[in-house]
Amino acid sequence: MARGETPVADTILDITAASLARTELDDRVLILVRLAALAAVDAPVASYLLHIGAAAEAEVTLDDAEDVLCAIASIVGTPRTAAAAGRITEALSVAMTAIADAVEAGEDDEA
Repeated sequence: MARGETPVADTILDITAASLARTELDDRVLILVRLAALAAVDAPVASYLLHIGAAAEAEVTLDDAEDVLCAIASIVGTPRTAAAAGRITEALSVAMTAIADAVEAGEDDEA
């Protein structure tokens, strides 16, 4: 049986940390490469959601994401490219809702 309270999340974090420790790409390029990889493997919304904070910190824009999807479309195909665009949109919607909820909860605490 897996050990710890969150063994899957902990494993993903460990794998990600090991991967990041072995690259010299700057943060912005790294996020764009990871975005391309997510699209290529037909990743779920949760995978995109996990990258939103880092993308914002690296100043990756929606235009950048569109450029990546355009650049890889001929390699990964139309269905995966379209799915990635939809999943990015959904991940951003989830993140925006969470932020709005947090702000609203903070305002309720002050009242």
